[in-house]
Amino acid sequence: MEADAAVTADTAARSSAPSAGGRREFTAALLAGATGAALILLALRQVWAHAVYAPPHPFPAQDIAVSGQKLIPLASGLAIAALACLAAIIATRGLARRAVGGLLTLIGIAAVVTATAAVTSGAVIAAATSTDPSAGAFSYTVTGGANSGGTAWSTLSAVGVASGHAVITGLPWHAAAVIGALVVVLAGLATIWRGTAWPVMSARYEQPAERAARLAEQDSATMWESLSRDVDPTVTDDVDFGSDPRRPRR
Repeated sequence: MEADAAVTADTAARSSAPSAGGRREFTAALLAGATGAALILLALRQVWAHAVYAPPHPFPAQDIAVSGQKLIPLASGLAIAALACLAAIIATRGLARRAVGGLLTLIGIAAVVTATAAVTSGAVIAAATSTDPSAGAFSYTVTGGANSGGTAWSTLSAVGVASGHAVITGLPWHAAAVIGALVVVLAGLATIWRGTAWPVMSARYEQPAERAARLAEQDSATMWESLSRDVDPTVTDDVDFGSDPRRPRR
């Protein structure tokens, strides 16, 4: 009887323990998701376009660099949310982990839609204006005087704003942001598909309620395993019936 119980416990432990392949999948998915989110953040910090203003001579031209963060600010928030989902994947198990994987997939899809938005000239000029409100502005003043005939000159001041045009220079970084978003989507789909077979956090980090639920699930699995082997799970051999004379010996 003791041997059967030991075999049953060993079988349950092996069935609940993640395989080496599951650990590799878990690590690969986390690294892929983190790499995709980091790639989005890195791409957004780069210069994607320039707003160039050409005021009339003799004023110099003005060039304002515009980063991807200025053009699609929502993408950085989505990347940070993806990193938070990856942390939640580590801390969860079972259906909760699949739910987090679904959320990560939705965040990745939103990042793809945001990153694939076209960078228009109007958007670049608007971003440059928000960065520098005086972009394209120029002014000049002419001070008057008097000529030899006694005619007086007056002072003339003029203020204007030069029209600007956009020069798109960050297409590789734009593509990198899209690729990073797609990698986040793949990490989310992998979590939905295989998340329940991946390793989970050690029991020392579990809440008491979570630990009790997990142990109850394991006890249930052990009981059914015992019944399948024609072993009564309610009978144990570690009780010394001989210590009580009123109980019959086996």
